[in-house]
Amino acid sequence: MANTMIGDDKLVRAINEFKKSLAGQTISIHGKDYATVALRIGVARRVLGSSLNITTEVISIDKDTVVMKAVIEIDGRFISTGYAEEKRTASRINQTSAVENCETSAVGRALAFAGFTNDKLASAEEVSAAIEQQDKKIQKALSELKTISHAGSFNQWLTNYKTFLSTLKENNPLTYQNFMSEYTAIKSNLKSKGVIQ
Repeated sequence: MANTMIGDDKLVRAINEFKKSLAGQTISIHGKDYATVALRIGVARRVLGSSLNITTEVISIDKDTVVMKAVIEIDGRFISTGYAEEKRTASRINQTSAVENCETSAVGRALAFAGFTNDKLASAEEVSAAIEQQDKKIQKALSELKTISHAGSFNQWLTNYKTFLSTLKENNPLTYQNFMSEYTAIKSNLKSKGVIQ
């Protein structure tokens, strides 16, 4: 009888569906596979529909930091919570979208605590952001790029960072994507100043 009840449990069915959905849908970072928040939300919403209630709340917000809480309920029954903190200076995206990123992270953590995880509590986005903040070479590369004064130094910069960027793209695609967003903005600025063509 217990197996029938477990088999009928909406949360268990949703978690099982999530586990089936992982094939080819995770992001590899340093050889470990992580699920994205979007995958967690998508499967949970698809399987649970309107039975799933996700609420978020700003716990604190100031000019530097945002802290949010997410609560997961199924059919009005509390399942889990997740908290997240974002620093506005952590990335270019957080300068304008710290609240949105914080909310996404809190929801991802709450879903992970509910069981929507591939044995990694952190989401691909969280791990990528943490690595990006720790990786001083990325910051150094962007800093050097901003100071380029002519096409020759830009070409030298490309040569110096070619291998690093290739490795970053392979090992941490989300960080690479964020890097390329900042790179594109800086490159566009250099073009507008006539530094490069």
